Amino acid sequence: MPYNIALNFEDGVTRFITCNDDETVLDAAYRAHIRLPMDCSDGVCGTCKGACHQGKFDLGDEYIDDALSDEELEAGKVLTCQMVPASDCVVEIPIASSLCKAGPTELTAVVDEVNLVSPTAIELKITAQSPVEFLAGQYVNIQVPGTQETRAYSFSSQPGSDQLSFLIRNVSGGLMSTWLVGKARTGDSLSLNGPMGSFYLRPVERPVLMLAGGTGLAPFLAMLEYLKVQDVEHPIHLIYGVTNEDDLVGLAALEVFADIIPSFSYKTVVANPESQHPLTGYVTHHMEDAALDQATDVYLCGPPPMVDAVLGYFRDNTIKPHSFHYEKFAPSLVSTKEKVA
Repeated sequence: MPYNIALNFEDGVTRFITCNDDETVLDAAYRAHIRLPMDCSDGVCGTCKGACHQGKFDLGDEYIDDALSDEELEAGKVLTCQMVPASDCVVEIPIASSLCKAGPTELTAVVDEVNLVSPTAIELKITAQSPVEFLAGQYVNIQVPGTQETRAYSFSSQPGSDQLSFLIRNVSGGLMSTWLVGKARTGDSLSLNGPMGSFYLRPVERPVLMLAGGTGLAPFLAMLEYLKVQDVEHPIHLIYGVTNEDDLVGLAALEVFADIIPSFSYKTVVANPESQHPLTGYVTHHMEDAALDQATDVYLCGPPPMVDAVLGYFRDNTIKPHSFHYEKFAPSLVSTKEKVA
């Protein structure tokens, strides 16, 4: 049976290809006109070396040690010219996508809904011209209609669907915010390119702690959409922090996830000390029931001050999880280079 292979390039671009039975990743990529690096294609030179930590595959025994050592194999390295997938896989390619003639996929979509879900957040729902594959947690660049500017937003919807959604911070004077609130209409066309990013859910093989700030909740909603159809046994705990209580969004969805995913739990925290919310302060004040040790995977997405505060908290308390993945986002008025969740 064919398998979906995500090629995650060094510059954050991800391209999905289909690998047929007994077909190597290198051959499948070339069939898709993606020129992965190679010199020999026989397991001799090592030029096609990448890494795979997600998925099952067979490397056979036709390659030589100089191309892939036992130590590299133990560390998850692979030779794409020898790698035959036995499941869907994520393969890390250690060069820029442009060098492989594999830029981001261009997508077209139409606006379905624009909802002001809080004073600080906008929900955008769109329909793409075809199902969009992405790794849960990644983002896409959306062109602001009528301009050449783009903004990057994390998917909050389930991978593999043509129904896409995003949580967008409502920035006063922001180019995209202004268009969404004042001009967007159902049926308007949007141009997107992606998916992008190295912030995505890895296999759940141990407890997971998710830390979200503001509209940084978006990628976690996508992760939970993915997890709700998986058989997850390890505990998954989300701590979701905002400035004011009316900034909280997505609570109905979180309740549904808590019902569907037995191992999932969450709590919400409001920073404003005058709030009557049950939990006030910052997410770092409410980690007492989280497993913060080397047996935990931590995912963090929020505004820079929050991310920096969590990083400082972990450093000061010598907390070293098994893995730690984080992404900062910042509102942008004119810049096209900031990541915005």
